[in-house]
Amino acid sequence: MMRVTLRRYAGVGLVMGALAPQVAAGQQPARAVVVGAYAQGAFIIAHSPRVKHLVRAHPTGFELNLQHQTRGEQPWHACHRYPRVGLALLYYDYHTTTLGRSYGAGVYLSKSLWRTARQEVNFRLGGGLGWFSQAFDQSANHKNTFVSSRLNALILTRVEYDVALTNRLGLLAGLGLNHYSNGATTKPNLGINMPTLVLGLNVHSQRPFRPLDQPPAPAPAELGKLFLNLSTSVGYKQRNETDTRKYLVNSVTVAGGKRLNRKSNLLVGVEGFYDRSLRAELRDTARLDRPLPNVKKAGVFLGHELLFGQLAFSTHLGFYLYNPYKSNKFYYERIGLKYAFTNHLFGALDLKVHRGAADVLEFRLGAKL
Repeated sequence: MMRVTLRRYAGVGLVMGALAPQVAAGQQPARAVVVGAYAQGAFIIAHSPRVKHLVRAHPTGFELNLQHQTRGEQPWHACHRYPRVGLALLYYDYHTTTLGRSYGAGVYLSKSLWRTARQEVNFRLGGGLGWFSQAFDQSANHKNTFVSSRLNALILTRVEYDVALTNRLGLLAGLGLNHYSNGATTKPNLGINMPTLVLGLNVHSQRPFRPLDQPPAPAPAELGKLFLNLSTSVGYKQRNETDTRKYLVNSVTVAGGKRLNRKSNLLVGVEGFYDRSLRAELRDTARLDRPLPNVKKAGVFLGHELLFGQLAFSTHLGFYLYNPYKSNKFYYERIGLKYAFTNHLFGALDLKVHRGAADVLEFRLGAKL
């Protein structure tokens, strides 16, 4: 009797031991991550006659990145089709002594455009910082009209195709655009625009991707409601290559908005600007026998915010209504990142642009009412 009982328990143990790996294999890992390594080739767009002498060589580079696959831990994950949050480390050799090399680090979101068990197409958008070994110097490197400061902002965009080679290993090919600029804080600042071709490998901890099994998140409480934003910004800019002083730029903004859906806010507002570098510019060019026009400006804008939880990617198109000193076109653009510290307090980093040329990098603080 004892032997039969022991045999039964032993048999149950063998069956459980055989099933245990299958159960473990079916469980979702604590985190779904992707680790990637890519080679990159690029060319530089000659967007101005002042940079044609710098676009003869083709930069080559290398990228390492780590991505966290969202699975529905936050309400905004599902409505954006479970994007990945990534960190990228970049190295480029420009194969010219004028530009030298660059080292960059950026964070980004990679949004799925199409996904099957073995293939996927993603679009990534992000930003960070880039460090150049060579920058503009009036005496030692005056030909480098691309980069006037070693530290620059970095914008990353890319479309990627990933196909499974094994259960975990994927082959990635991509086409992207990298942009480096210091936002006109130092000049000359024509900026580098580099279309890139990417080829490399991804290692997936979970493939195919499986979101968390949970009910859909309820609609946001502010959906369809109106709100008011009050904010102010500060920025610094250099006027030109010969005047190396930094001039203060301020703005004040009043904007009304509406939450359209889970992903979007629509904004319309008015704002005023005071750019002190324009005052210095007028003193250099105006006739002494005439009064100087007012350099302050005021305008209206229409804006959109793409929401990712507390983070928002904002785009504005504005038109000057009050512009006595016409130092630029009658319209302006702004792109930026906004972060909500609380339900009523937010901060933002914005780049104000005139016809594709950076005007000023703005640090913004505001309140939502």
